[in-house]
Amino acid sequence: MALTKKKEPRSKFYELLQAQIHNEFNASQQYIALAVWFDSEDLPQLAKHFYKQSVEERNHAMALVQYMLDRDHHVEIPGTGEVRNDFSGVTELIELALEQEKEVAVDISAMAKAARAEEDYISEQFTQWFLKEQVEEISQMSTLLNVVKRANGNLFEVENHLHRESVGDGGRDSAMPPVAGGAL
Repeated sequence: MALTKKKEPRSKFYELLQAQIHNEFNASQQYIALAVWFDSEDLPQLAKHFYKQSVEERNHAMALVQYMLDRDHHVEIPGTGEVRNDFSGVTELIELALEQEKEVAVDISAMAKAARAEEDYISEQFTQWFLKEQVEEISQMSTLLNVVKRANGNLFEVENHLHRESVGDGGRDSAMPPVAGGAL
């Protein structure tokens, strides 16, 4: 006898949560593409930053997976969408990353709204950490974009800034929800 969970009809919140797993994995892949581009341009600090961002997005996806498991919901691990690999310059990459983070903030807000509308206060509370995280992610990416623009083409200044300021290297947030399989 197979031990598979029966697929239950899902609420709007759980449909959005499943879609967000896809979005987080896709963001992770997009950040790898950015990191590889920076690596190929001999910009190790920018590459390191985006490799770390990729792992962070993967951990976010797996935290969403763990929540669905904890709530006894069927989880489907999706493929990822298209990943952009061709860019004309550093500003373009950072603008893409900032736009991606803004889109994620809208998606997480929609999840919180759906949970509240469904009176699923446990799920609404779960989304709060992700909302806070998006404020931080947007702020950091906005700052990085400003630094790139102010460097006016001098990428060594951007590299020095990242090395000096450790943007996005705050360590693991102890309040982060549990991650399926453990955080990387």
